[in-house]
Amino acid sequence: MDWQFEAVAGPFGGPTGAAVWDGEALLFSVLPDGPILRYDPRSGQTSEFRRHTHRIAGLAFAPDGVLFGCQPSSRRLVRLSADGSMTPMINMLDGRCQNYPEDLTVDRQGRIWFSDPYSTIRAGGPQLHGPLDHASVLRLDPLDGGWKMHRVTYDTTAPAAVALSADERTLYVSENSPDRKGTRELRAYPIEDDGSVGPYVVLHTFAADARGAHRGVAGMCLDADGRIAACAGWNRSGPGPLVYVFDPSGRVLETHSVPGNEPNRCVFGDADLGSLYVTGGDGCVYRARDIGRRGLPRFAGAGAAVAGA
Repeated sequence: MDWQFEAVAGPFGGPTGAAVWDGEALLFSVLPDGPILRYDPRSGQTSEFRRHTHRIAGLAFAPDGVLFGCQPSSRRLVRLSADGSMTPMINMLDGRCQNYPEDLTVDRQGRIWFSDPYSTIRAGGPQLHGPLDHASVLRLDPLDGGWKMHRVTYDTTAPAAVALSADERTLYVSENSPDRKGTRELRAYPIEDDGSVGPYVVLHTFAADARGAHRGVAGMCLDADGRIAACAGWNRSGPGPLVYVFDPSGRVLETHSVPGNEPNRCVFGDADLGSLYVTGGDGCVYRARDIGRRGLPRFAGAGAAVAGA
């Protein structure tokens, strides 16, 4: 069955990026420095959820309904409270500032797993800290009323999208180098009891052709059966902008063309989690309904509908 995508919001003044379902509506960001907007499928209206967010690239809810975001232009994660305030999280690892956090997910213990690649984006303010000597997946663990940062991967060079399996025993990571000879893989890391990860399995490799590198996974989410819906591809090379559906072993079950170019993030939404929303480089938000899949339920927001704009 071919998925039929329709534009439900946009186009806006820049690409649409982060996407998360708040239990009733879709929250998504407009890049590079636009607001977080909220699309309500019941009314079909888009409203402003937060302004002046300083480039939110990833969004995720915690088990208690708190919303967290990746803010690469400030080289930090932030907590977006329901009262409209925004609180920066710690951003130091072994005495050095992290890189440019891109995507995140939160587990049932409240630990925040996030990708921390290098970037050509210049951080705001004085350039006091250079990048780390590695681009890794990092994790913030709640500890005694505060947070402690840990390095998770030691074998990544361009981590992008991250996701957790339903049992939270597998960490999915997209390695997404923009270089033609770089690595573009979807990987599965087993999560050990102590929170470390074991050797990864390559689920899928993205190649290159005469026109250039095939764009790897920029965003992903899971359906209720543990299959991975992943945004990848572009018009510059390869098969074009697509949503891939992988089973946990990496077998490609389906591919679906996405309008526009450079799909960024995807998330299941609507009342039955039976629709897939996709953000992208053309500044629109797309939705495919009645796709024969339901999303894996994740955490929803606490007071999301009344959060400060």
